[in-house]
Amino acid sequence: MGHEGKCRNLHGHDYTVEVEVVVKGGFGLDSLGRVIDFGVVKDLVGSWIDQHLDHGFVLNVLDHEARAAMDAVEGQKLYLLNCNPTAENLAQHLLVEVCPELLAGTRVRATAVTVWETPNCIATAAL
Repeated sequence: MGHEGKCRNLHGHDYTVEVEVVVKGGFGLDSLGRVIDFGVVKDLVGSWIDQHLDHGFVLNVLDHEARAAMDAVEGQKLYLLNCNPTAENLAQHLLVEVCPELLAGTRVRATAVTVWETPNCIATAAL
């Protein structure tokens, strides 16, 4: 919303997301020598992304025109942010809002989230 270039047009991206985790309260490996099984993080975060973001539109809650366009097409998947859906804002949202909830039942916490918009355009949010 408010973009001055070609990204002002409604469009999509094929993002890649990387989540960096550390053991809560310090360093420590499990009995197999891991911080956590990568599959656990992938299942938790990946399934959330599949449910909320994949094959849908991410919009600023204040972008009333884009929301009206999405509402005009029945059955559209929509995820609303309190900011523009830039790679930077998505990384920050995932790190601060999503990952703490998803990883709460594990022994790890997220310390960084990187979002690739393209192979050479990335944004990282870190604690």
